[in-house]
Amino acid sequence: MAAYDTVTAALADLKKKGYTLDFNIAFDKIQCAQDGTCLNPEQFEIVDFFRFEGQTDPSDEAIVYAIESKDQKLKGVIVNAFGVYGDSVSDDMLRKLSFQQQA
Repeated sequence: MAAYDTVTAALADLKKKGYTLDFNIAFDKIQCAQDGTCLNPEQFEIVDFFRFEGQTDPSDEAIVYAIESKDQKLKGVIVNAFGVYGDSVSDDMLRKLSFQQQA
């Protein structure tokens, strides 16, 4: 597992590795920002993740997920704040994301 000092460095390296799409969490799905494609939790796998903790500012806390779709061959990233700044997600999505964080 690679280690990165910043979210920007992680995103740049993941892009070089083919994770070119930007996904956003949309409560019970992830949605591709470029074309609007939506994936349910069972339709994608989290390949890797990187957690960044703000040393001086809690708003700098984030997790970068490298994800791939199971059937559509999509590769991209999700950047999500955690703690009080985290997105509202469904129970299924929370289980999917939390499971990977504990691995």
